[in-house]
Amino acid sequence: MQPEPGTVERTLKAAQRGDLTAFNALVLTYQRQVFNLCYRTLGNPEDAADATQDALLSAFRGLRTFNGGAAGLRPWLLRIAVNTCYDQLRRRQRRAVDSLDAMRTADPEHDVSAAERVADPGVGPEQHSLSAETARQIQAAIECLPPDQRLTVILCDVQGFSYDEAAQVMAIELGTVKSRLSRARAQLRELLIQKGELPASAQRLHERNP
Repeated sequence: MQPEPGTVERTLKAAQRGDLTAFNALVLTYQRQVFNLCYRTLGNPEDAADATQDALLSAFRGLRTFNGGAAGLRPWLLRIAVNTCYDQLRRRQRRAVDSLDAMRTADPEHDVSAAERVADPGVGPEQHSLSAETARQIQAAIECLPPDQRLTVILCDVQGFSYDEAAQVMAIELGTVKSRLSRARAQLRELLIQKGELPASAQRLHERNP
């Protein structure tokens, strides 16, 4: 449940005047949404916690110049989280390239692909529930999407944002949200087919047009 706009507006104005207690109240209101977005995007709780902390610190630093009012606060916070996740993904990609180069230099006779080297930490003997396996397969497929498509799917299909809200969070046009989402759903379906299983929920996700 979202807080009353009037309450958020009063708390926001107090926080912009430098009231740390008021800012902490805003953090308590929105930190779960920020963390969930970061977790779905980055794929593990440690990176998500770091990104959440960085995003909220950036928000604190920029709060005095924010002029979007209560209605614009949540999209603004999530947009900061999106940018923070992009930064983490770029750093992760650079580390992965460096690691692969180092492995190939150390053992050029045994050059395997990145996919063959990446272990899947989500699978364990205790995960025998069909619903848990389906969720794991979908999350793994989401993590294979390009960052822009991944965030669009997370906002619209996982977090339940409207297309307008997703466009506001990502600072893009409404048509771009729809085209990204269409491509992402199609790619998700192909990824799940390649894994040998296409859960019914993913089939419905693909068939739902933006």
